[in-house]
Amino acid sequence: MVLDYNKLWKLMIDKNINKTELCKRAKISTNAMAKMGKNESVSLETLVKVCAILECNLNDIVEVKREVDKNGNN
Repeated sequence: MVLDYNKLWKLMIDKNINKTELCKRAKISTNAMAKMGKNESVSLETLVKVCAILECNLNDIVEVKREVDKNGNN
């Protein structure tokens, strides 16, 4: 499974909030933000804090995708 935070970045643009401001307001670490920037996993607590600030649900900021191998298999 692969995480995709593209929805988060789009929502941040729509709400006119940058990464630094989101970190401060949600009280999350810059390390957590960097992990999301690399589509790596972060704690559920971190995601809930982000959702609280952006007034959204988890599915509004992260998508879980199936990993496809070289042969096109899931």
